Amino acid sequence: MAHNETTPDEAQFDDLIARDERIEPRDWMPDAYRRTLVRQISQHAHSEIIGMQPEANWITRAPSLKRKAILMAKVQDEAGHGLYLYSAAQTLGATRDDMTEALIAGRARYSSIFNYPTPTWADMGAIGWLVDGAAICNQVPLCRASYGPYARAMVRICKEESFHQRQGFEILLELMRGTPAQQRMAQDAVDRWYWPALQMFGPPDDESPNSAQSMAWNIKRFSNDELRQRFVGMLVPQAEALGVTLPDPELRYDEANGCYAMSPIDWTEFHEVLAGRGPMNAERLRRRREAHENGAWVREAATAYAAKQATATREAA
Repeated sequence: MAHNETTPDEAQFDDLIARDERIEPRDWMPDAYRRTLVRQISQHAHSEIIGMQPEANWITRAPSLKRKAILMAKVQDEAGHGLYLYSAAQTLGATRDDMTEALIAGRARYSSIFNYPTPTWADMGAIGWLVDGAAICNQVPLCRASYGPYARAMVRICKEESFHQRQGFEILLELMRGTPAQQRMAQDAVDRWYWPALQMFGPPDDESPNSAQSMAWNIKRFSNDELRQRFVGMLVPQAEALGVTLPDPELRYDEANGCYAMSPIDWTEFHEVLAGRGPMNAERLRRRREAHENGAWVREAATAYAAKQATATREAA
């Protein structure tokens, strides 16, 4: 076979992609497609697990029993999202141990947004409204991703993320209906989280090395800049309803281009955080390592129990 000829497996893969159908774990897939998915899904899983920390920190300090219960449910959801995603990555041949080791050793990336501090209760509102809102914009198209296990995991995750976004909106709305001090606290949180939330979609299209190929494989459906525009378009009327000001004096709708004009994003901070030099990078990884080490006895007990059950099953047979 000539070097540039397509094999039957490649032809079948290309045909499934062209027909916008799903690739399943037992299907043949290019090594680069597999690597791209493992990288993206594991990073997504790590983000859910690390993302539990800034909010779990507020469970005992939430202002009412109702708020504590809602926030606890949200953090539990995020643990579940991590589980779904690690399981999806395992169908591609990645192992949970390897993914966990890469994270706690600092070799794996996760969303830069979780390396910022949460000094006030209003941060819980801003995270829900802005961070989870950005996640929804980014993740709803992933429900149609070409890799079946990832797409199916995203369906449930997105349903739960919509609850998280509404919860954040409601926290901010309550604060904006409160005292002047509460209103200032809400606006301050929005000011601090707005730009990092816009950066969650990744660098501009002309600086994003993986986007074009991911879109060709139907993993992604929209470019980084398209998703960012969609997100800003969602935020503008919601900010008006809340009574908060989005911290971009240049933000306006450009009728001629049919999109929002906004101030240039300062990507210096984004790259600093990705490089491990954000405000909370070291603390987030330290907490994750401690939690992993403290849970070792649970994993050992579960492994021993599974071995005992397997032995009992074999002897009974």
